[in-house]
Amino acid sequence: MPQTLEVLAPADWLSRAAAHEQRARAFGEPFVARRMKGRKHPIEDFLFTYYTQKPGQLYRWHPGMDVVLSGPEAAQRESWKFYRPVDTAAGPGWALDAEAFGQARTEAIRFARIILAGTAQRPGNFACFGLHEWAMAYKSDVNGIRHEYLPLRLGAAGTDEVVESHRIRCTHFDAFRFYTPQAAPLNELQPTRDTQRDLEQPGCLHANMDLYKWAYKLTPAVPSDLVMDCFELAWDIRTMDMQASPYDLVDWGHEPIRIETPEGKAEYVRLQKDFAQRAEVLRARLLEVANALVLPE
Repeated sequence: MPQTLEVLAPADWLSRAAAHEQRARAFGEPFVARRMKGRKHPIEDFLFTYYTQKPGQLYRWHPGMDVVLSGPEAAQRESWKFYRPVDTAAGPGWALDAEAFGQARTEAIRFARIILAGTAQRPGNFACFGLHEWAMAYKSDVNGIRHEYLPLRLGAAGTDEVVESHRIRCTHFDAFRFYTPQAAPLNELQPTRDTQRDLEQPGCLHANMDLYKWAYKLTPAVPSDLVMDCFELAWDIRTMDMQASPYDLVDWGHEPIRIETPEGKAEYVRLQKDFAQRAEVLRARLLEVANALVLPE
């Protein structure tokens, strides 16, 4: 067995797994309960509906690379994808099969490396003021609005006025693709999936929320504590993103960030920079995992 492998005793890794599951269920269980009752939440549902990982997947704990889980309880990992048996001094254990994972997810890992590294190297744009959400609600009297159960804080005409009186320069394709047809030409950039690798930048709220996406796409190579750190960052960003949106969320317990005012813009930028600092650390940790995976030639 390579010296680089850390062997965890059952008492150690089982307690970590239980703590992770409790941490994840605090977010997942309210979502599941709402779904069973046919209810929606404009902020708290997002990470389970926009992203593809479901609560049950999030609850599963993974130690990451170069860790062996020992003890009879680890035998259940035999049925989990990308785990392999390992002989230890304490008996059989289970660890990530990094080679099989690298072969099966080669393209996803390569793309994650490109996006994570490229984003980290670019300067951040801190002058967007969350106008992507406003552009998605532009001309709502013609198009309707995405969140039909939420009122527009300034009404349709007021929302349109904010869009028309600001410079819009969204760099993130997965935000831009939800613009209304009338708003898309107003964006100074025209992001596409092909140009994503060239445009992503570390000030972007959506790029920083997407660290959660890269974390679960690289699971089980990514340790679950890092997945949850990315999840919680995305949760906080989504909350701020909707507070700064054109929607009125007062009935949901959230005061607006009025980005149409100088004070609101200043608050938005302050929070945006805080998120960028948190994301910088997480992005580096994810990139370290992605670069450590050995891919086929």
